[in-house]
Amino acid sequence: MDGEQAKVTAELVGDRLIIWSIEHSQEIYRMGFFGKPVGIPKPKDSNFNAPLTLDLFEGLYLLEKGIIRVVDRDDREVSFDQLLRIASRIHEDFKSKFIVYRDLRNRGFVVTPGIKFGCDFAIYEHGPGIDHAPAILEVKRKGDKIDAPDFVRAGRLATSVKKLFVFAISDPDKNDVKYLVSKWWKA
Repeated sequence: MDGEQAKVTAELVGDRLIIWSIEHSQEIYRMGFFGKPVGIPKPKDSNFNAPLTLDLFEGLYLLEKGIIRVVDRDDREVSFDQLLRIASRIHEDFKSKFIVYRDLRNRGFVVTPGIKFGCDFAIYEHGPGIDHAPAILEVKRKGDKIDAPDFVRAGRLATSVKKLFVFAISDPDKNDVKYLVSKWWKA
């Protein structure tokens, strides 16, 4: 997006951001499957006629990239730091998870919430509706222990949904992420 278009407005409503402009909603969605069109659970393409809702990970990422601006209900600008503080009050360990989200997006992956898989994120190479998520991911902070039951749970979960399981080790102090990937197979 050029400098003029970098002012797509998203309104902060509770724990979501809403882009009310249909044209901007379609444009943002096309950029990498950001958000969900209101009332359309599985859009087939970006030609939907609905506002777009962004979760706080998506919104913070797009705000940091200068693609959107965020306003509150009174049309007051919400800064990156303000949105990070809001998100951190709503989501446990948000900053650690955001560092992972940003790293994966910067590497070209499409990242969606992994709640339906019982983890933090689902990772796509191309995007929902184009391919299946080849991996699911759980974020751990540097210094957290990953013990045998964690690996067993990860293995059982990954094999039940036929995906790779990734532990992302996040170091918020250094904005750094390391990945531990496990692949399970039947003997």
